[in-house]
Amino acid sequence: MRRAGLLLVLFVAGWLAVRAFGRGYHFFDMKIYLGALRHWVDGEDLYRYAAPVSGLGFTYPPFAAIVMLPIAFLTATVAGWINLLASVAALWLVLSALLAPIAGRYGWSRRWAVAFALPLALCTEPVRESLGYGQVNLLLTGLVVADLVALRRRARAAARGGAAWRDSPGFRFLWRGGFGAWGDFWRGGGWAGVGIGLAAAIKLTPALFIVYLLVTRQWRAARTAIATAAAVTSLAFLLAPGTSLAYFGDVLWNTERVGNADTTPNQSLAGLLARLFDSTEAPTLIWLTFSLVLLTVGLTRAKAAHGEGDELAAFTLVGLTANLVSPVSWTHHLVFLLPAVLILGDAALRRRDAARLPLRRLGAAGQAGLGGMRAPIWFPRFTGARHAAAAVAVYALIVVSPLWPYQHTLPQTSHYADGAWGVLMENSLALLLIVLVTALPWRPGAEPAFRPKPWIAPRQKRRPRR
Repeated sequence: MRRAGLLLVLFVAGWLAVRAFGRGYHFFDMKIYLGALRHWVDGEDLYRYAAPVSGLGFTYPPFAAIVMLPIAFLTATVAGWINLLASVAALWLVLSALLAPIAGRYGWSRRWAVAFALPLALCTEPVRESLGYGQVNLLLTGLVVADLVALRRRARAAARGGAAWRDSPGFRFLWRGGFGAWGDFWRGGGWAGVGIGLAAAIKLTPALFIVYLLVTRQWRAARTAIATAAAVTSLAFLLAPGTSLAYFGDVLWNTERVGNADTTPNQSLAGLLARLFDSTEAPTLIWLTFSLVLLTVGLTRAKAAHGEGDELAAFTLVGLTANLVSPVSWTHHLVFLLPAVLILGDAALRRRDAARLPLRRLGAAGQAGLGGMRAPIWFPRFTGARHAAAAVAVYALIVVSPLWPYQHTLPQTSHYADGAWGVLMENSLALLLIVLVTALPWRPGAEPAFRPKPWIAPRQKRRPRR
């Protein structure tokens, strides 16, 4: 009863937060999708459609248009609500996948943990804008997280000493019409890479996860992702060759279709630089240089997190890096800020538990992944406070989203019209991305995507007898 009352309070608080900090959405992007798809169904060029008032058009690859085609025959309200319900279901599944290891570690009920987390997530800027605009970001995040679950299952199967799905007896009959391998395929995480491949074919930004799989030498998942993306993109070429040529030959490279880089909701590095230079576009050389630096930092830290057994932190770092180096990242694209909050919260709890141990046991706790955040424990009693404060600050920032009161449009108003504070607020989420890409902690041993090698103590050299 107490849990149900708290859950009700959270939903009411979330609704009030959306009313206080949200804006009028009215399925704005969904209406653009429907207009472009109907334009295409009528035999016109998909990418030449322009919305009546905004002038915006369809910017996704042809495969995304093919997947969305059934909603062209629905009204904007019906299509928007279908997408909203599907996105909330995807968010529920994502939270279930992300919270399962954390809840199990602390003995929480996973269902209640997800139930409490859902209203907290719904009132954040990326989620409420994705739902309100009719965006597909939560669905794409679900596809990527499905691969995280697959890698996790494969690691567990390997750690138990079980055979991988490809080595199972059923797999030998798979191509002969047998069905025994499908259960092993599912339980053993054999689908790892399919979700990322589909997400990359629908929207190009998730393609950075393929680079991550290659960097971390997860070859099978990388090959699966590349093959999936190539297969569905080839299918789109077969079904709509002219549209595919138009997209990959022209639309893909034309960033002006989505507006000026300095537009306030664009919280990518390009948007940040454009606003700092008080220009509609970011300086190309400076943007490319800093993008390369941040891309290197993000992938290097993601590889380190993977190597120390925290696949969730690795995926989160890749997602945040993709948002940062993309030419355009609207605030509703920043969904990977949610797992960043979970990681910071879990890091705080781990440090708190480590602080309860005697000093002589802190070394063993670090080996178990309890206290090791790649930082020395100088003050064991206060080690969780830093990460807890960071988790609260990040969550508060993505709920309040303080950039909107300082929104400016060139040439009517300079981005420096409200002084240094206005510049800080207008670029707050972009600066947050930079901080998280360079400083997000990972939790050694939390969620390995590989079978950990047994640790063997080095043999001590025998002293020669005299």
